[in-house]
Amino acid sequence: MTPSAERSVHQKFSRAEWARLRWNTALHLDEQDLAVLRGLNESIALDEVTEVYLPLTRLLNLHVAAARNLAIVNDAFFGRPASHVPYVIAVAGSVAAGKSTFARVLRAVLTRSPQQPHVELVTTDGFLWPNKVLKDRGLMNRKGFPESYDAESMIAFLAAIKGSEKHVHCPTYSHETYDIVPDARRSIHRPDVLVFEGLNVLQSAPGPAVACSEFFDFSVYLDAEESDLEKWFLARVFALQKTAFQQPGSFFYEYRNLSKEETQFWALDIWRNINLVNLRENIQPTRQRADLVLKKSSDHTISAVWLRRT
Repeated sequence: MTPSAERSVHQKFSRAEWARLRWNTALHLDEQDLAVLRGLNESIALDEVTEVYLPLTRLLNLHVAAARNLAIVNDAFFGRPASHVPYVIAVAGSVAAGKSTFARVLRAVLTRSPQQPHVELVTTDGFLWPNKVLKDRGLMNRKGFPESYDAESMIAFLAAIKGSEKHVHCPTYSHETYDIVPDARRSIHRPDVLVFEGLNVLQSAPGPAVACSEFFDFSVYLDAEESDLEKWFLARVFALQKTAFQQPGSFFYEYRNLSKEETQFWALDIWRNINLVNLRENIQPTRQRADLVLKKSSDHTISAVWLRRT
């Protein structure tokens, strides 16, 4: 899809225009809450929560209510007991785009809205193949690419969530060891809303296979210029080198004492030969499928909002 065609699919709002759609939605987060939710080297202020997240929360609460009403109608038509079907929100975007912070803040804002829904957050990291499998398949340098995920397990998880199963389990991923945690499973118990965050969640499935996107009720794509994403990725690596890399159990422990020049060379190689390739080939092409595109400026703030036309 050409950029002009893609823009025609979405209605474009400036941040100020979008902020006015908040109406009287109240903010129930403070600076202390944000300090816990912020990601490494990511700045998010309360005014951004007010101007971007609150209008989005209002929209999502309306969507959730509409979906619930439709489920009641369908249950009545088929003469079956009322069901509890979770509303699934997908969050997609590049490495270093701020997906994790966005998903955490969105969950917090939704949870504290007047409806007080039970909101769970799951990332696709847990559905990566273990490092041993990736090494055996020669995919360690393709980690984060579609083929590095256990797609069958991911689909089964989403199907169980939408099927209202009482307890649905998902694998656990450790960013310290850079691997799946053996025998560690997390239980998700019938949330009202599930936020599902990951790089390639909006990608279509090859051939007749089922895609993750078929289980989503709403999707968000965090968008930024490639030059900004590269800058943010480098800043994250330098920050991690001073913190997480210093832990003996860290997968990247051997890189803890690299010089600034060595670290930048290594990080740029990862960005340009892995993350940027994945962005261009797999992630960015899915932007057009998102219900909402959040455009980020070089300072990490959201400057514009594209909402899919109905």
